Amino acid sequence: MVPYRHSLIFLATLGLLAGCDNSATPDKQTDAPTPTVTESESNTRAHDQSSAEASSAEKESAEQAAAGQPTADPGTDALPFSVSEVTQFDSPWAMTFLPDGRLLVTEMAGTLRLHDLAGERSGTIGGVPEVVHAGQGGLGDVLLHPQFETNQHIYLSYAEAGDGGAGAAVARARLVLDDEGSGKLEDLDVIWRQTPKLSGNGHFGHRLAFDSDGMLWISSSERQAFDPSQDMNSNLGKVVRLNDDGSVPEDNPFTDQGEIAAQVWSLGHRNILGMAFDSSGKLWAHEMGPEGGDELNLIEKGANYGYPLVSNGNHYDGTSIPDHDTRPEFKTPAITWTPVISPAGFIIYDGELFADWQGSGFIGGMSSLSLVRVEFDGEKAHEAERFDMQKRIREVEQGPDGAIWLLEDGMRGGDGQLLKLTPSE
Repeated sequence: MVPYRHSLIFLATLGLLAGCDNSATPDKQTDAPTPTVTESESNTRAHDQSSAEASSAEKESAEQAAAGQPTADPGTDALPFSVSEVTQFDSPWAMTFLPDGRLLVTEMAGTLRLHDLAGERSGTIGGVPEVVHAGQGGLGDVLLHPQFETNQHIYLSYAEAGDGGAGAAVARARLVLDDEGSGKLEDLDVIWRQTPKLSGNGHFGHRLAFDSDGMLWISSSERQAFDPSQDMNSNLGKVVRLNDDGSVPEDNPFTDQGEIAAQVWSLGHRNILGMAFDSSGKLWAHEMGPEGGDELNLIEKGANYGYPLVSNGNHYDGTSIPDHDTRPEFKTPAITWTPVISPAGFIIYDGELFADWQGSGFIGGMSSLSLVRVEFDGEKAHEAERFDMQKRIREVEQGPDGAIWLLEDGMRGGDGQLLKLTPSE
């Protein structure tokens, strides 16, 4: 696992009932390289589809239960690890550990918490930028710079308002802690923004990761529109790779195609809500499909993953989308899930506490109420186990002691529990 960052994930629409945040439906696709649905059509359809998504997610969860898949039973008594309920936060979205063992936790409404696990107390960090807290929008990921102990730099992602609507942004700041268990952000600088901003409050993505070379990776979801994922004049529906100050690396694959395209590492994505590096440095990312077709992908330089021209799911109005195997020019997912799991949060484990699981991926499942373990074999992957958590798992993180930590989704602005997983005695 790459140091200083172990997980990244999905932010559920407040209006959704069961955790599948997926959206709208384009017209039937053609062989054209770029979809032709307009921005206004995309936004209208995304709005119209929200109730259909909620109903579909509820139906899929019920079907999983009827098929014996882990949705609500048999419960934590059957799990191969112990689950400790540590504390709770208000609609938490992401977390990361400081070198001293304290925990930074983002809450969607715009609060950055500093939680002392030893002292069982929480403080707040001042100076957080103003966020758009609506739907899936709000304060998102939190990430330490690889040289945090030297420069005290942290990175935050969040939804911000602007011309045209809302979009994700990433800010870098210096974290200054006090002796009272709180602190503040200083020298805050916004180093990246989604382009363009759109109306609506869904599919921001904005997961963050550093690789072993100190490059910053950002998942930029398609904002429930269809054209942007294949449009190189937009950084929506893309995986973005930057230097730690937000500048563009010279070896990015599209540096000759303009300022926006230069940021892009891969395209054709829908709603990426988890990214993690394996021990060999390969980047894996999962994303929400439409109705069916959640994906785990190996992210490769310059690759096109096909959305919305291909998917192993369909649109919520019943419109079929061609499967990946019909368009070999697009990258095929390593894993697809139908019914969906609503993936959220992602680590590739490298600790000692669960020695048998070293190298395994762990993905939170929102509508599936599960924690999914994935095994990798080079460029291939498969689901190895699915653990019934009876909770919507929003975030997954590895602790300094090798324990696995989870954040429960605080649906509709509610509290979400912080859970610690340790081996059963």
